[in-house]
Amino acid sequence: MLAKRSTIANLLILIEKMPPKNTFLRTVFWLLLSGLSAALVASGGMYLYLSPNLPDVESLKQIRLQSPLRVYSSDNQLIGEFGEQRRNPLAYEEIPPLFIKALLAAEDAEFYDHHGVSIKGLLRAGSQILKTGQIQSGGSTITMQLARDFFLTRRQVFTRKFNEILLSFQIERELTKEEILALFTNKMFFGNHAYGLQAAAQIYYGKDAKDLNVAQHAAIVGSLKAPSAYNPIANPSRALIRRDWILARMLELGFIDRATHDEAVKEPIETSYHGLALDLYAPYVAEVARQEAVNRFGQAAYNDGYKIFTTVDSKLQSGAQTAVINGLMDYDRRHGYRGPEQRLEPSKEPGFRDWQDKLRHYPALGGMQAAVVTEVQEKSVKAILANGTLLELGWEQGLSSARPYINEDSRGPAPTKAADFLHAGDLIRVRKDQEDRWQLTQTPAVQATLVAMDPQDGGIRALIGGFDFRQSHFNRAVQGTRQPGSSFKPFLYAIALENGFTPASIINDAPIVIENTATGVAWRPENDGGTFSGPMRLRQALYRSRNLVSIRLLRTLGIQTALDGMGRFGFDPAKFPRDLTLALGTHALTPLQMATGYSTFANGGYKVDAHLITRIENDQGDVVYQHKTKRVCRECERADVARKAYTPAAAEPSLPAYTSFEDSLALTEEQPVSPATSAEQDYAPRIVDERVVYILDSMLKDVINRGTGRNARQLERSDIAGKTGTTNGPRDTWFAGYSPDMVTVTWVGFDQNTLLGKREFGGSAALPIWVEFMRKALAGKPMNLPPQPDGVVTVRIDPETGHRAAPGDPDAIFELFLAEDAPSSAPASGFDASNREEVLPEELF
Repeated sequence: MLAKRSTIANLLILIEKMPPKNTFLRTVFWLLLSGLSAALVASGGMYLYLSPNLPDVESLKQIRLQSPLRVYSSDNQLIGEFGEQRRNPLAYEEIPPLFIKALLAAEDAEFYDHHGVSIKGLLRAGSQILKTGQIQSGGSTITMQLARDFFLTRRQVFTRKFNEILLSFQIERELTKEEILALFTNKMFFGNHAYGLQAAAQIYYGKDAKDLNVAQHAAIVGSLKAPSAYNPIANPSRALIRRDWILARMLELGFIDRATHDEAVKEPIETSYHGLALDLYAPYVAEVARQEAVNRFGQAAYNDGYKIFTTVDSKLQSGAQTAVINGLMDYDRRHGYRGPEQRLEPSKEPGFRDWQDKLRHYPALGGMQAAVVTEVQEKSVKAILANGTLLELGWEQGLSSARPYINEDSRGPAPTKAADFLHAGDLIRVRKDQEDRWQLTQTPAVQATLVAMDPQDGGIRALIGGFDFRQSHFNRAVQGTRQPGSSFKPFLYAIALENGFTPASIINDAPIVIENTATGVAWRPENDGGTFSGPMRLRQALYRSRNLVSIRLLRTLGIQTALDGMGRFGFDPAKFPRDLTLALGTHALTPLQMATGYSTFANGGYKVDAHLITRIENDQGDVVYQHKTKRVCRECERADVARKAYTPAAAEPSLPAYTSFEDSLALTEEQPVSPATSAEQDYAPRIVDERVVYILDSMLKDVINRGTGRNARQLERSDIAGKTGTTNGPRDTWFAGYSPDMVTVTWVGFDQNTLLGKREFGGSAALPIWVEFMRKALAGKPMNLPPQPDGVVTVRIDPETGHRAAPGDPDAIFELFLAEDAPSSAPASGFDASNREEVLPEELF
């Protein structure tokens, strides 16, 4: 106001000095003085009226821009982003100078000369009011636009414009020019969900802002005028006009030279929607993390810039993805070609543009692109992709092997020409092979999952919930419960070893009939293939996966004893059947539950908690959640005390009640949401005697060395073990296996629980996926063989009886025993730990 009063005083002095006869000039100056005085009075009145309701500009210094939720791998690779506003804020020092020049040229060339308001702009807006009765365009400086976007609305009313002016003066007093530019650059909307320069650069050009050239910066700035109408994707022609105008202004203002301008205007508008620039494709992992964030923070999870760091390893996750895709495509090839996905109407546009438009609605699945056949020749076909690429498939590029699918067990004859199964207009799938040649393929109808876990701490290193997240969001690894079949038997065998059975115990592999007194229906379980082998040792029964032995083992052990022991592995015994079908894995479990259970075999007998999230940070980098990991520690004093004090009966009361995977995440709510963590490391509790685990581990190694998992021998490692699983039909196939460094469970089956085919087993469908993944996971790792614990002895036995072998017996073999269960030189009368099962007459029929 002091400056204005000085101006009025100066005008009065000029009027007094004017000659008395110069009435015209005196009149003009008096009118000017009256108008200025009236404006000052009106402005003062408006200020007194509006200022009490103005927001506190000081809050801009603590402003938190809406930022999306981001999910990262353990090695800081971005795997997911969720939120309406895509924004990656930049510090002022990170904003490219070319962008600032383009912005000033387009929006506010006098930015560094004014104090928030441009007098020229206001006069222009005033003239529009006089001419049209409304404010048609601007006069708004960058500061005024910032005030409007943070505090006001876009309604074209006079009071809003006055508020803008007042707020702009306040902003200029509180913030530096650099702070204003940084806020504006990160706050403004550039179209296509892009808020801020960095997000716009990634969406329109797939680049970081620092990598854009002057033409691209000008195009992005041009979209500020009307993001829906001027962004270079929605309307490239209008975007081009606006961009060139900005470039001309930059030249006029001396921001760029003539050569730079001329080169920039020659550049075409070439943009496309680049979507989210992820470092790692792990959508099932990202979705689990998203759900947990929403459970914790509600809708604020999408806007407050949280970062979730997971346990997933990017290299292992990529390897798991490849292994699952390859395994499912191998299965699919074994069962025949089901034909094109769709038959399109004949193309009516040049260059098949209508077909290209159709193809854009078919996303790539598992690396397979959708294509439409344009021409069929004798031994080849031509096709077009969504981007207009024309390709040709020769006879050996998937055509000759496309025998038609008949059912799960049969394929038709091999085709003799391409027209036998393809026609123009067919929508097919193609994929490049290792030699960069296109191959005919198809989207598998079958599904698979893979879960890989570190058995030493429970951290999930890789998780695949299905063939492709774009095909189905259902996470079969976490949500899909299926019968594990024989892959569940090791848990029964572990409990049996704790209760006096040994690998040399003889049990009869013979037919058995079990009457159901309630229904009168008899159950006649069988082995795979319907064969029986008679009395055999438990070790043989496990690696040969004999169902009848497992049923007799459970009956002798007792169902309640088995159920009591299984709760320790993380299962819910209340959901298990209370009959002998329990021995065959007829109850439904998730692959994640199986991996958690098998981790006990891999780590020597400890219970680790499966977890996917290590920590969550807010937008300031403060840790608001830290997972408290329980690690296996055999060497530390605390673990050693636990080992020495361990008994199965003593261990159970200290364990938590059963919780599902989702519930186990919810349990962490009771931990303080604080960056502070306990300095004391928590250790995983022991739940199985290490001697029992050592013996069972040797039995599961024989599954690979001698039994149904022998295809894993190609890994040429002596530290891997596991168990196949195949359910009736077969409908579900599994392989659950491990090394001391990694537990991995794979499952293959149909969502509809339909038949896989009579030649499909855990060893043929699920095991190849496990092998491919473990080859990558264990690459470069030395053999890790656990030492034989005290209390485990090796004894030469007669393989036919399980008893200690006579001296010099040429057929004797070595077997492992708990010291207290080792066989004597001759069978003892009464109870014999090495041969717990009596062959009853009725069990022979």
